[in-house]
Amino acid sequence: MRVIVAPDSFGETLTAVAAAESISAGWRRGRPGDDVVTAPQSDGGPGFVDVLATAGGAVRSARVSGPLTSSVDAQWLFDSGTAYIESAQAVGLGLLEGPPTRESALAAHSRGVGELIALALDAGARTIVVGLGGSCCTDGGRGLVEALGGLEAATAATKGVRLVAATDVEHVLLGEHGAAAVFGPQKGADAAAVAVLEARNATWAEQLEYVTGQRVSEFPGAGAAGGIGAALFALGAQRRSGADVVAERTGQAALLASADLVITGEGKFDHQSLRGKLVTALASAGAAHSVPTLVFAGQVTLAETDYGSTSIAAAKSVTEFAGSVDRAMKEASACLEGLAEHTAREWNIWRGGPS
Repeated sequence: MRVIVAPDSFGETLTAVAAAESISAGWRRGRPGDDVVTAPQSDGGPGFVDVLATAGGAVRSARVSGPLTSSVDAQWLFDSGTAYIESAQAVGLGLLEGPPTRESALAAHSRGVGELIALALDAGARTIVVGLGGSCCTDGGRGLVEALGGLEAATAATKGVRLVAATDVEHVLLGEHGAAAVFGPQKGADAAAVAVLEARNATWAEQLEYVTGQRVSEFPGAGAAGGIGAALFALGAQRRSGADVVAERTGQAALLASADLVITGEGKFDHQSLRGKLVTALASAGAAHSVPTLVFAGQVTLAETDYGSTSIAAAKSVTEFAGSVDRAMKEASACLEGLAEHTAREWNIWRGGPS
């Protein structure tokens, strides 16, 4: 078989590139006769720049504001007048000094993302694509705008520049499906902190509407990366699927057309995965070529009946294979590689897919 290995990152444990290498190594051991092609993916979250850089361009490094008080080293990609920025490089959960807390949820900001945009503008970028996802902030992009000198200055600075908010998250900024309510708890916010974040973003949304004349807080994707999407929309950004941006740049369509099986993966395969995230988007793209998709994930919380209407043949859990969450995280690469080998050997027995 020709097998395309195209995972997203596995949270903070494995980048998409590292995950692709582990899966490919295991699969080749289990089925040494297969033609295995690695094609790491991203939906705009962690690993966005890393994945896009595999297709060329110059990776640049900069020291920018981190999500709290310390500065961080961030990378961005510049290629033929287009800058690709990954919000997680400046405000990623992995940049916190320890697990997220109520205090970090309330204090985290997006200033570093604005500083990366400023660097791209200084470099002469005519298109700036900002990958959204994996953030620890919920500031509605206020820090980003402040880093550019405020709404009026930011609007002037980006005039004539094509801005793209690359995200597969459809959540709006406010309300029960908004940034604070949905993603705040994942970032350490308790119920009281979620209420504070929601109130802050409601006030910020009023300011954005006053200046732009549009209810950008209600745009699909406005709640992405803690609401950075809303700030980008206020500056005139268009929304594009992060997975589509990567797919286009990496020639995904041609790869899928040549495949017999697609293997993808992510940190957790859950109901959020079914709301347009990379694994299901990739499965849908594969289905157009009648290619089945196999999902590997750190944790799988969905039953087969939950994803039965997709072209996903099966979903395999690294945690179940490892025997514990602790081992699955500490030995992430080895466990994923072992799961891939085990599943590949199953494929030899269970002919239309794994058991």
